[in-house]
Amino acid sequence: MITVFTPAYNRAYTLGKLYESLCKQTSTDFEWLIVDDGSTDDTEKLIASFINENKVTIRYIKQPNGGKHRAINRGVKEASGELFFIVDSDDWLACNAMERIQYHYENIKGDASFAGVCGLRSYADGRRIGGEVDFKILDCSSLDFRMKYKIKGDMAEVFRTEILRKYPFPEIEGEYFCPEALVCNRIAQTYKLRYFYEKIYLCEYLPDGLTAKITKLRMSSSFTSMLYYSELYGMSIPFLQKMKAAINYWRFAFCSQKPFVKKFSAINKITVLLVPAAFFLYLSDRYKNKI
Repeated sequence: MITVFTPAYNRAYTLGKLYESLCKQTSTDFEWLIVDDGSTDDTEKLIASFINENKVTIRYIKQPNGGKHRAINRGVKEASGELFFIVDSDDWLACNAMERIQYHYENIKGDASFAGVCGLRSYADGRRIGGEVDFKILDCSSLDFRMKYKIKGDMAEVFRTEILRKYPFPEIEGEYFCPEALVCNRIAQTYKLRYFYEKIYLCEYLPDGLTAKITKLRMSSSFTSMLYYSELYGMSIPFLQKMKAAINYWRFAFCSQKPFVKKFSAINKITVLLVPAAFFLYLSDRYKNKI
């Protein structure tokens, strides 16, 4: 039913917690697929020991380092599950996560307007990421979830694998980061998710994780950053969010070597008025990241 997918890069010291949580699942109708993104630590040896224990169905693939988005693309191609659930290497799951995902998915399985289901992420102490909100079931696109209902915080999205195969991440030579929201927003133009208010995913934001260095990653992968913000600007979102998207577009455009004319042609010309604010953020980013 479910492919639990974990992209891993030098995370042998954290994977044990996720493995233990998978061994404790109340439903065993899942596989654990790990794509090792060129690790140089003991990740391969560790996963081999997990496989030898034969407690969970595990598949392990190693490929050259290319960034999380390339690992996800590979994982989607290789997945056997009807559903695809990305669980990062430093996180873990509630013991009933698979059971609750399957329960909510069965209720929308026959409706082609749904891309999947989505539960909550929480800290280890049980606090919801982004704070508590008031809903039990909510059917909407991921874009409406953020923009219309104004719900903040990372969520635990579980997509139909067949849909993710239609929306691969762009792989730009020389870039090693792509915002996951780029694909989520593209899916949101056609599909909705069933959001359910149950904490199934537990998080620990570590100093060496993507979240901790997100700005520097966006700066070094300026094409996909610009692509994300230009697409977001063109979507049906509130005016203030459009302005933020435009500012961020130009903020990361300053990191790009593309000719100004090409940068200018990718977004509404009037947004050039926001360039001074974007340049200030760009300088701030350089200072904070010691560039």
